[in-house]
Amino acid sequence: MTTVMIDHTKNKIHPHKFTLWVGIGSILMMFAGFTSAYIVKRNMANWQSFDLPGAFWYSTGIMALSSVALWMALKAFKQRDMRRYRWMLAATLVFGIFFILTQVLGFTQLWDRGITLKANVSYSFLYVIVGLHALHVLGGIITLVVMSLKAFNNRVRSYSVIPVELISTYWHFVGILWVYLLLFLIMIK
Repeated sequence: MTTVMIDHTKNKIHPHKFTLWVGIGSILMMFAGFTSAYIVKRNMANWQSFDLPGAFWYSTGIMALSSVALWMALKAFKQRDMRRYRWMLAATLVFGIFFILTQVLGFTQLWDRGITLKANVSYSFLYVIVGLHALHVLGGIITLVVMSLKAFNNRVRSYSVIPVELISTYWHFVGILWVYLLLFLIMIK
C-alpha cells in the first residue's frame, strides 16, 4: 500500500511577509486618517492653500528610479547574478538618499516662502503627512544599508530571497504611497 503525502506549506504565506502586510495595512490606515482629517479641516475659515515646491516633483522621479533599481536587484538575486544584485541594491540606496535630500530641499523652499509648521494648520498637515512619509522612507533606507553591507560582505552568504522580497514590497509601497500623497496634496488644496 502506498501512502501519498501532500505538502500544504506552499500555499502558506511566509510569517515575515504576513507581518509586513499587516504593517502596510497599519500605515495605510494612518495615512487614510491624516488625509481624511486634511479634507475635513480644509473647510475651516482660516485654511490657506499652498503650491508644492518643484523639489517634490524631482523626488517623485527619483523614487520611481529607485523602484526600478530595486526591481532589477530582486530579479538579479533570483537569477543568482550577485554582482548585478549588489550594484542595483546600492543604486536603490543612493536613490533613496537622494529622495530624502530632495524632500529636505522641498521643505527648505516651503520654509523660505513662509510656509512653516506653525504658520497655519494647513501647513502643519503638510509637514506631518510628508514628514511621516519621509520617516517611512528613512526606515527603508536603513534596511537597504544593512542589506547592502551584507551583500558586499564576501564572508556572508545568504541565498534566501525572502529579505529581498520584503524590502522590495516595502519600497514599492512607499513609492506608491508617495505618488498618492503628492497627487492628493495637489488635487485637494
